[in-house]
Amino acid sequence: MDGQFLIAMPTMGDKRFERTVIYLCAHSDQGAMGIVINKLAPEINFRDLLTQLDIGHEEDVVVGDPRQLDEIRVHRGGPVETGRGFVLHSCDFFLEEATLPISDEVCLTATLDVLRAIADGEGPAEALLALGYAGWAPGQLELEIQANGWLNGPADRAILFDADLETKYERALSKIGVAQDRLSSLSGHA
Repeated sequence: MDGQFLIAMPTMGDKRFERTVIYLCAHSDQGAMGIVINKLAPEINFRDLLTQLDIGHEEDVVVGDPRQLDEIRVHRGGPVETGRGFVLHSCDFFLEEATLPISDEVCLTATLDVLRAIADGEGPAEALLALGYAGWAPGQLELEIQANGWLNGPADRAILFDADLETKYERALSKIGVAQDRLSSLSGHA
């Protein structure tokens, strides 16, 4: 299921994942890991993050138009390791021994070097920066899917990197042919 979307069902009992879309980065018999792509971390912006990590100084960080740094948003990637940054990005940026290719279109890098590159205007063409991730123990995600907690389907790069967070949930559902108003909060098995 690597490189797919997980879409929370209305039956999701965990408020942290209500109406979330997760990009699944890794899934194996050892567990699963993904990044929530439609929730912002409201308490921090990219400039503040660069300052906290001591990456350049405000006057040193210039990307053509300085307002571009203000356009980079920090997402809440999940409840695990919320102080750690993860960048989902297009494959035009690759750091040897640091970047994990997830699909033909998307990679994951979790080092300060990718943040430096973005701040310097030399990063990937498309990127989603997140603090934290969603993680599952071995077999846990499968049980949650069987319990009607998640739908899964193909990822869409346009949805993944689009700045319109408000509609990502509905668009991800639509991508798999499901209308939100048709979802039931009742679970069951045929």
